[in-house]
Amino acid sequence: MNPNEQKLSYPMGNTMPEPGQAMTVADGVRWVRMPLPFALDHINLWLMRDQIDGREGWTIVDTGVSREPVKALWEDIFNTQLEGLPVLRVIVTHMHPDHVGLAHWLCERWGVQLWMSMTDFAIARLWSRPAAPGDAGAGGGTGGHIALQHFLRHGLQDPQAQEKIRERGKYYPSHVPDMPASFIRIMNDDRLQIGGREWRVIMGYGHAPEHVSLYCDTLKVLISGDMVLPRISTNVSVFDFEPESNPLPLYLKSLRDYDELPHDTLVLPSHGRPFVGLHERIAQQCTHHAERLEEVYAACARPTTAGEIVPMMFKRELDPHQLSFAIGEALAHLHALWFEGKLKRVFEDGVYRFSHV
Repeated sequence: MNPNEQKLSYPMGNTMPEPGQAMTVADGVRWVRMPLPFALDHINLWLMRDQIDGREGWTIVDTGVSREPVKALWEDIFNTQLEGLPVLRVIVTHMHPDHVGLAHWLCERWGVQLWMSMTDFAIARLWSRPAAPGDAGAGGGTGGHIALQHFLRHGLQDPQAQEKIRERGKYYPSHVPDMPASFIRIMNDDRLQIGGREWRVIMGYGHAPEHVSLYCDTLKVLISGDMVLPRISTNVSVFDFEPESNPLPLYLKSLRDYDELPHDTLVLPSHGRPFVGLHERIAQQCTHHAERLEEVYAACARPTTAGEIVPMMFKRELDPHQLSFAIGEALAHLHALWFEGKLKRVFEDGVYRFSHV
């Protein structure tokens, strides 16, 4: 455990739900843990006791990726953990594959509606369709020809890494092969009635287009999705589908929307263990990005690409999945300084370089 983790409290200790099982973390809220085929090898999903239109059952929050072993684990949960009751709806926090991958299957399996933000639903529905040659859509911003061109313009020089990025053109639809044809829109500050309790929607930006977090004041529980994680820093990246974006200030501003929540709020993150210490963790994240911005600014004393920033920010070997996010995050920090007017950008020899004004 790193020093920052030690400043947080973990009410469940090291206890985690076994595969195909659910563990109660609050009244009417159960924790499910599913495997992921990435270096980040798990995602936390949530079962919430619910009642809709007079029917008793469960709401699922987030789904896992579309893989047969994950479907099998869900079937184990349906058979043993739902007290014989049905799933009544599926809520998805955002459009990343580990969160939305099985939304279509779950909604079809139970004949229920998907609840999601409009922007993330539209992007997930678009990207889940196989793309035509040369189209960026199938890569989902992290792979394929268009993504490779984006990374080349920002200094990706390793030929092996280039080829691996190109090969990832089917990355998104391979994890999200389909999406429901319709959905129920979730908007900021909506009040959802789940199990007789009010859950307030807190929309977040920077990590995903419109990320949904849910807070219940009665339980003092926050389902934070990827916006606040206990051990790792939430990825904030500039990808090919929005190459001139400035997501880091959006993310940091979004964190301020949690300021009013109680200090004893139980945070249910998508990765890592449930914890108490929301405001400490947000302070850590703000400090982390402030330090990265200082380092990136110092590195730009000479003209520098995002690719050259990566080894400074990530001092470990990166697989292709991690590398695409690392370059995206390096670029997010460069863009934050560039939009603020502290850096200038020049396009020479097919590459963007940033330097002091």
